[in-house]
Amino acid sequence: MTISMYQVSVPGFIRALTNLSAILAKAAAHAEARKIDPLVLTGTRLFPDMFPLSRQVQIATDMTKNGAARLAGVEAPKFEDTETSFAELEARIAKTIDYLKSFKAEQIDGSEGKEIMLKLPSGPTHFEGLDYLLGFVLPNLYFHVATAYDILRSSGVELGKADFLGKL
Repeated sequence: MTISMYQVSVPGFIRALTNLSAILAKAAAHAEARKIDPLVLTGTRLFPDMFPLSRQVQIATDMTKNGAARLAGVEAPKFEDTETSFAELEARIAKTIDYLKSFKAEQIDGSEGKEIMLKLPSGPTHFEGLDYLLGFVLPNLYFHVATAYDILRSSGVELGKADFLGKL
């Protein structure tokens, strides 16, 4: 049995973002129940030199929409990165999931050897499609989703491993 580039990417992207949205919903309910200004949580960082929760969500969504678009050879939509509230962050996730659902397997399958060049702060970086997906997109997605989870968990939001994993 073989597994396709589409199967390894889009369904997992959607699942991670769906779980992230559910985590944000729990955080919003937590803030409301405890009368915490939601902007305190969306602006929280694990450490002063790390990005806040809002930016973790923005990067996770960018990673998936740009990842799928690059593998498919299409231009990804631009998001402005202005979200600060839970509602705005959840709307961004929903918009990203809708975009990801627009991809068909045949657009991404066969992209294992596709040349992908990124302009990173360290300079231009070249990947082949499979290495880009497995060594860059997926690790970055899970890093930023896990960091968002960690920010909220360390802020007292009642979350567990099942929230991160979602329905199995």
